[in-house]
Amino acid sequence: MRRLELGASVGEVARACEVNPNVLHRWKRELHDYGVKAFAGNGRPRAEEERVAALERKVGRQALEIDFLQRCLQHVEEQRRLQALSTRGSSTRTSKRK
Repeated sequence: MRRLELGASVGEVARACEVNPNVLHRWKRELHDYGVKAFAGNGRPRAEEERVAALERKVGRQALEIDFLQRCLQHVEEQRRLQALSTRGSSTRTSKRK
């Protein structure tokens, strides 16, 4: 990044360091956005990024659980309605026979 700051082109630095130019552009953007905290993790994502990723995974799991439980509840409600209809139909027949 210092080479870029000193005026070297992205292409020159990319060839010299054997890095894809797109990586240099991303690093340059991160340095601009985060300053000295940009590369604090020795190749690991920043702590807040790890936390966000973990929370997103948790939300995804919970969304699946909610969807599953909603389908279970719908099934139970349908079974209850069918049972109520069959019970009502048989009690009507019994009352007509009397």
